[in-house]
Amino acid sequence: MIVYIIIISTSLFSFLALQDSSVMNKFIMYPYAVKRNNEWWRFITSGFLHADFMHLFFNMFVLYSFGLALFQYFENLFQELAIYYFLVLYIGAIIISDLSSYIKHHNSPSYRSLGASGAVSAILFAFILINPMSQVLVFFIPMPGVLMGAIYLGYSWYMAKQGGDRINHDAHFYGALFGFLFPILLKSELFFHFIDAVKLSLSL
Repeated sequence: MIVYIIIISTSLFSFLALQDSSVMNKFIMYPYAVKRNNEWWRFITSGFLHADFMHLFFNMFVLYSFGLALFQYFENLFQELAIYYFLVLYIGAIIISDLSSYIKHHNSPSYRSLGASGAVSAILFAFILINPMSQVLVFFIPMPGVLMGAIYLGYSWYMAKQGGDRINHDAHFYGALFGFLFPILLKSELFFHFIDAVKLSLSL
């Protein structure tokens, strides 16, 4: 249920902002305004906005594809606390993924950032932590989640250093790292399960 609530609320808020520029301007991640006007809410609200409908669809599709399965894992691992930990994972990833934007661009009046990509990356990487050898489709090519994750992190890191393509690769990178590490902080044996699963697959 929580995954559907996030998808619906994000879609509605994004639709509203795309129709009304004043809403977009008030809630988008704008580091310059955060620093000068203490508009700290932007660290969260920016994760519920999208640049266009394709941007929105892609993020919500990935959230739906992996979020439902991840929440079931959380229910098995954390029982009644699952919904709270899932929300901390998702909202925390929005905040963490915006921190690099704030640090880099808080003196830039022209910089803006938006989207749920950091949070969705966290959901994907939490799923990979728990089920690293599950098959993930990348451009219709199946590959183990752990391999896709390694490629994703490397690509995001490289592109963040290159810059210039108007995509916040830092948000993808740090959101993914947070998604991988947060469940381990809650339950350290998940890391050893991850290592054992990868080792077992390599030995086959």
